[in-house]
Amino acid sequence: MAAIERVEINPKVMLGKPVIRGTRIPVELILRKLAEGSREEDLLDAYPRLTLEDIRAAIAYAADVVAHEGTLPVASCPARLEVRERRKGRGSSSGGRSRPRSCRDASVATEAR
Repeated sequence: MAAIERVEINPKVMLGKPVIRGTRIPVELILRKLAEGSREEDLLDAYPRLTLEDIRAAIAYAADVVAHEGTLPVASCPARLEVRERRKGRGSSSGGRSRPRSCRDASVATEAR
């Protein structure tokens, strides 16, 4: 049985976290327990409604989520670029003005203008 048939997301159950269908057992809990070293048998003993297929579906679900995860390019921070340029000796003088020391400072300075 595919992970999609065993894992459900319902806003009324566990605040919409993915759970094993018909239970309140979050996929996250299964994955964390396995990552901590619990054996499948340990989980089956601790959660009687859980089956071996449910555990495998939780792992398959996590693999699917990671496989379809997207990445977004992050723009370079102007303050960091300025620091790099100064270190290379190519930076311009600030003319007595205070320059942003971080991206957060840079964004605040931009919003204030």
